[in-house]
Amino acid sequence: MRKKLPFLFFPALVLTCAMGWAQSGKPLNVYFIDVEGGQSTLFVTPSGQSLLVDTGWPGARDADRIVAAAKQAGVSQIDYLVLTHYHGDHAGGVVDLAARIPIKTFVDHGPNVEEALGTPQNYSAYLPVREKGQHILAKPGDKLPIKGANFQVVSAAAETITNSLAGAGTANPLCADFQPKDETKDPLIGGENKQSVGMVISLGKFRMVDFGDLTWNKEHDLACPNNLVGTIDLYVVSHHGQDISSLPMLVHAMRPRVAVMDNGAKKGGAIPTFETLRKSPGLEDLWQLHYAVDAADHNSPEQFIANTGVGGTLMTGVPDETIPNVIKVSARADGSFTVTNTRNGFHKDYGPRR
Repeated sequence: MRKKLPFLFFPALVLTCAMGWAQSGKPLNVYFIDVEGGQSTLFVTPSGQSLLVDTGWPGARDADRIVAAAKQAGVSQIDYLVLTHYHGDHAGGVVDLAARIPIKTFVDHGPNVEEALGTPQNYSAYLPVREKGQHILAKPGDKLPIKGANFQVVSAAAETITNSLAGAGTANPLCADFQPKDETKDPLIGGENKQSVGMVISLGKFRMVDFGDLTWNKEHDLACPNNLVGTIDLYVVSHHGQDISSLPMLVHAMRPRVAVMDNGAKKGGAIPTFETLRKSPGLEDLWQLHYAVDAADHNSPEQFIANTGVGGTLMTGVPDETIPNVIKVSARADGSFTVTNTRNGFHKDYGPRR
C-alpha cells in the first residue's frame, strides 16, 4: 500500500549528509533525455541516488530512452520521480516506464486541475502506479529527502515560495517592465502548466533550476519585487522554450551561465525565448536537445545541439529519429561543471563562478 511521506524528518541531518557528499568530490550527473519536445531529466547524486523529472510521452519510445539513460548512468531504479504536471509530454510515459524499471517514490503537486487534451486520462493512469510506491506532496519551500544533493521545491499547485532562498532576495529593478499575460483564454496556460513543480537543485556552490512548464505570471512571483531564487549556474529553459514562459525579469535576474532547452524540432524554441536568453547577462552558452526548425537563424552552433534532424512528436506526426542523443551535465561542489553532447562528443568545461 502506498505511504505518504513528509519532505523532511530531520532537516539538519539531511543538510549535513548533503554537505558530506558534496565534499566527497563526486559529481552530480544530469542527463537531459530527448523525448521529442517533452521533458525527462535524470539526476544521479554523488551518493548514487536517482531522481527523474517527468517521463515524456506515452508509449515504448520514451520509456525505452529513459531506461537506456538510466543504464548509462549506472542506476537500476528510480528512487524519486517528480512529475511537474500531468500533460502528456511530461506525465504520459509513467505507465510504460514503471513497467520497465522500479520507481520507489512519487512526487507531484496534487490532483489534476485541467480537463483539456487528455490530461484527466493521464492523471487517472498515473494514480494506480503511484499507489505501488510512496508519495510526497510537493509544497513550496520543502526539500526532498534525497541523499547527495539538495532539491528544494519553489513552486507547486499554483503557489510559489514567499521567502527568498539563502543568498537571494535582492530587489529586482527589471520588474518595472513586467507585462502580465492573460492566462484565462487558454486552458493549457492557466491549467496544469500553472501547477508545475519547480525546483532549485544544488551541490555545494553549483545551482540550477527546473521550473517545468511554469507560466509567465507565476514566474513573476519568483522574480518580483525581489529575486527570491538568486543567481544560478544552469537554467533548464521553461516550457521547452515556448514564449508563454521564461519571463525575462526572472531569467535575467538569475544570471544563468548556461541554459539547456529541451525543445523538439517543431515544438518549443520560440524566437522571443531565444532572444530573452541571448540578452541574459552573463549567459555563456545555450545547449539544445533539438535544432528548432522554425527558428533557424536563432539556433545555437551545431556542436551545442544534441539532435539535428526534424525530430518526431505525437503533435507533428513526423517519424522519430533513429538515435536519440543526450546532453549530459557533470556538476561539482566547487561550482564548476562540464556539459557534453553525446551526438558528437563535444564538451565544454565551465569553471567556478567568479
